[in-house]
Amino acid sequence: MSVAKKDYKKITTKSLIDMKANGEKISMLTAYDFTMAKIVDTAGIDVILVGDSASNVMAGHETTLPITLDQMIYHASSVVRAVDRALVVVDLPFGSYQSDSKEALRSSIRIMKESGGHAVKLEGGREIESSIKKILNAGIPVMGHLGLTPQSIYKFGTYTVRAKEEEEAAQLLEDAKMLEEIGCFALVLEKIPASLAQKVAESISIPVIGIGAGGGVDGQVLVLHDMIGMTHEFSPRFLRRYMNLFEDMTKAIGQYAADVKSKDFPNANEQY
Repeated sequence: MSVAKKDYKKITTKSLIDMKANGEKISMLTAYDFTMAKIVDTAGIDVILVGDSASNVMAGHETTLPITLDQMIYHASSVVRAVDRALVVVDLPFGSYQSDSKEALRSSIRIMKESGGHAVKLEGGREIESSIKKILNAGIPVMGHLGLTPQSIYKFGTYTVRAKEEEEAAQLLEDAKMLEEIGCFALVLEKIPASLAQKVAESISIPVIGIGAGGGVDGQVLVLHDMIGMTHEFSPRFLRRYMNLFEDMTKAIGQYAADVKSKDFPNANEQY
């Protein structure tokens, strides 16, 4: 039996859990600045992730590792000021939570106080359980992240699909259940087999958001700049481009440059 879609005026962590219970898929996109976040929020996206992918798409780094906590707070603050409806989740960057649980809590408190974000996201399972517990005990909502964890890229050595082997798949399922049990409100699964992702989603009551994890999960997330085609070098199988802004913007900017050179811009109607 189909369930009528509820009109959520403000998305909360409880809204997402209700969506899963009602069979309503969750939409999630990244954003890193005020202008883009305003557009994403107005379009009706449920969750905005201020991802450490800002390290790649905003700063041009090869990996997510270089971005700092201060920089994440800057991006998150810009996004929060733009948003009326979406839940804003902020990535804890590499080095801000791995050393010990007290450091993880201090980093999370800074994000919540200085950016106004609604929740934090951490990469990892049993190895960061104590840090997640510490953050949750302070009343800060936590979204988990398993599968391909980009902050561990130098350990993996590749961005290939994770948990294809039985042992790693069993550990991932165990970690997912642990994250639910200790109190995470949702979980991201990145680049794992679709069958495993569906099994995880069916095994836990909290929402599972996939990226390269198939359609059997409770929602989807993509990097905004990839989805609208501002980036063009990155073309994984799971990415659907809804626009080709790289081509459109390059053409428009080139035309502007030509119009300036030819003295076509500004014309008589474009001056005082």
